[in-house]
Amino acid sequence: MNGIEPPQASLNSAYVAVPHSSMSDDDEDRAQGPGGDQAPLLPATTGPLATRHSPEDTHYLVYIIFFVMGIGSLLPWNFFITAKQYWLFKLSNNSRTDGHGEPPHSDLSDYFESYLAIASTIPSVLCLVLNYLLVNRLSSQVRILSSLCVILVVFVVTTVLVKVDVSGCQHQFFAGTLASVALVSGASNLFSGSVFGISGHFPMRISQALISGQAMGGTLSAVASVIDLAAAGDVTDSALFYFLTADVFILMCIIMYLLLPKLAYSQYYMALAGVAGPSEGSADGHAGGGAAASVSVPPLKPILRKTWVLGFSVFYVFFISIMVFPAVSSGIQSVQHDSGSPWTTTYFVPLTSFFLYNVADFCGRQITAWLQVPGPTSRVLPALVVSRTVLVPLFMFSNYQPRYHLHKVLFAHDLFPVAFITLLGLSNGYLGTLPMIYGPKVVPRELAEATGVTMSFFLTLGLAVGSAFSVLIVHCI
Repeated sequence: MNGIEPPQASLNSAYVAVPHSSMSDDDEDRAQGPGGDQAPLLPATTGPLATRHSPEDTHYLVYIIFFVMGIGSLLPWNFFITAKQYWLFKLSNNSRTDGHGEPPHSDLSDYFESYLAIASTIPSVLCLVLNYLLVNRLSSQVRILSSLCVILVVFVVTTVLVKVDVSGCQHQFFAGTLASVALVSGASNLFSGSVFGISGHFPMRISQALISGQAMGGTLSAVASVIDLAAAGDVTDSALFYFLTADVFILMCIIMYLLLPKLAYSQYYMALAGVAGPSEGSADGHAGGGAAASVSVPPLKPILRKTWVLGFSVFYVFFISIMVFPAVSSGIQSVQHDSGSPWTTTYFVPLTSFFLYNVADFCGRQITAWLQVPGPTSRVLPALVVSRTVLVPLFMFSNYQPRYHLHKVLFAHDLFPVAFITLLGLSNGYLGTLPMIYGPKVVPRELAEATGVTMSFFLTLGLAVGSAFSVLIVHCI
């Protein structure tokens, strides 16, 4: 774009017009774009360690580990928002435990998704700011493992509370749930920001694996929710198995991360980061080196100068998405809701809102593994991002219930929300992933991790602002 400097060559990545005639297996990480983005993003072949032949990712283990950690980074949030029937039961004045009946609505249950979004995104922004300040002060291992342990403890407590009767203290349970969400979201973003930061030291396909894993986390949570609804006759039994699934997976993420530094492929790139980073001889560029280097805050100005358009794109993609998902999309009922069919009552929202969105989001992110257009400096990318604004009124005038102000339903057919949620998920996955993987590749390697954290900050800021607007939209409808 105008005023944007072209990406400079670095140990991390080079935006070069003429690629080398022979490249390693990792040189498939290319970002081709139209117009001014015809040249691919390629790992540079210069530098102290880059002259060595990079080891292969044997059995794609590193790719799988980052994919699994991507799942774990958004799994807590997705498990909270997709357990809609459980929250309706807990927060309504209802004593039934029939998982196939719909509990009566209350003020707490009607606006729970909006409050949930606010409670999760505001502490997330603060934690990502903290994460940026700690990039050179605290090792990524400490940040990642501590955040995963916090998530695990909170989810274990949430699992225990499933079988506790809270009918006499619903407001206290509501406040405690929001506090748990805030704590889990802050830890999750510290985790995801740190993991995305270290993925910036690897080839671009590793960053893509991490982001695709985040979408798969939503898909798995939606699938687990539907299976639990079908298999369990009681809503609390369904929620118990549901949250136990999350407990096991978070524990698996801890094990997978501990395995990462033992693999030759990751050792190579982390060693390369240690040479290029502020503290030589360190496995991840944090430990060792001079005292000044180990406590310095990464410079923000050169990062923003290279990535502000990409950062805006990430911000606006997730701003639009969280504005309508899940606060509005999960309130869209089937037009045949009164028929009493399990499809239109029990399964319509879990399948059309949560499952379909996450599958579409995953597909959009996976496409970036093979197609990376527009490029990082193209004007088309922010234009496509802004065009997603039209999705907001489309959701507002679908069959969202209850309606208090906008009584007219313009899209009174079940196919409309299916089409809208598919388009929302696909565009979120594709247009949200491209700037995220471009960001750490257009800066020098020593700024790659800090840039990854910065891009995660833009993402979470978009979620925070969008969640505030989602409350406004729900009240307007």
